[in-house]
Amino acid sequence: MRVEEFDYQLPPELIAQVPVERRDLSRLMVLHPDGKVEHRIFHHIVEYLSPGDALVINDTRVIKARLIGRRKDTHGRVEVLLLSEIQPAVWEALVSPGRRVKSGVEISFGEGELIGHVIAKTESGGRQIRFSLGSDSEKAKIHEVLEKLGSVPLPPYIKRPLEDGERYQTVYARHEGSVAAPTAGLHFTPELLERIRKMGCRVIPITLHIGIGTFRPVKVEMVEEHKMHEEHYFVSSEAADAINAVKSAGGRIFAVGTTCVRVLETCAKNGCIEPGTGATRLFIYPGYQFKMVDAIITNFHLPRSTLLMLVSAFAGREKILKAYEIAIEERYRFYSFGDAMLILS
Repeated sequence: MRVEEFDYQLPPELIAQVPVERRDLSRLMVLHPDGKVEHRIFHHIVEYLSPGDALVINDTRVIKARLIGRRKDTHGRVEVLLLSEIQPAVWEALVSPGRRVKSGVEISFGEGELIGHVIAKTESGGRQIRFSLGSDSEKAKIHEVLEKLGSVPLPPYIKRPLEDGERYQTVYARHEGSVAAPTAGLHFTPELLERIRKMGCRVIPITLHIGIGTFRPVKVEMVEEHKMHEEHYFVSSEAADAINAVKSAGGRIFAVGTTCVRVLETCAKNGCIEPGTGATRLFIYPGYQFKMVDAIITNFHLPRSTLLMLVSAFAGREKILKAYEIAIEERYRFYSFGDAMLILS
């Protein structure tokens, strides 16, 4: 299967630059198994849920992963995007300009408050950076300084600065570790989640920390040749038990976002979810047989992306691309701050 089969043309003005004023007032396209499309508002999602169903959410929180510093030798500007902490005070990161930042380079952040020592180049072209404090090398304080000096990284297609950084976090974000938000969850408000609970639908949190794969385009010609970057997840025993109870009682599993889909499908064994901490490289594309997920709540994804391939695996490529054509005709807003889609099976 060729990557170009997942291409489409999007007018640039449909790329949402800011979130809607109220989270649950974004538009919602509902895609039924027969290809029928409905146009709703996001808070109408309750009409498609039933008592006994489960809404599975990703409670990861985006870290302030973007740092701007200066080389200590040339004073040249360096941008650093933190990806994951390999060991205490040592991070894998993307750097720009990358070619000039070699092993041995030291980068100063915040007038020397934080020092980054480039110690290695990674296989994926990033860097390993060891951080220390200019006046105090106590490791426990490094996270506090990173939080103070860093900023939340927005996707490159969002050109406007975000006035309120919390609008790029879900209302249920708890566990820090992502470099991008699980954007399907941005549409939920505390009030909407409470309505869903009161109607007898379980709201179950799991965690997947979104990593470098979000920023990496699919560069191969054939879909099957693409390799996913590793991302770390955690499913508690309580969450696994709750999901398994819903499934065994005949309830449906609504996955909020492709991140939840990948965790649920990674942890599905013999019809049940196994709890635990781990890493996944699961790449879902057409031909994949789903084991656990019955419906997906998601946003509208970039052309040729692994996310578009995942929803195409769930609903069928032709149905998804037709739905995207309709979304463009109806002037839906696309990508991270855009509108939502509910895909039913």
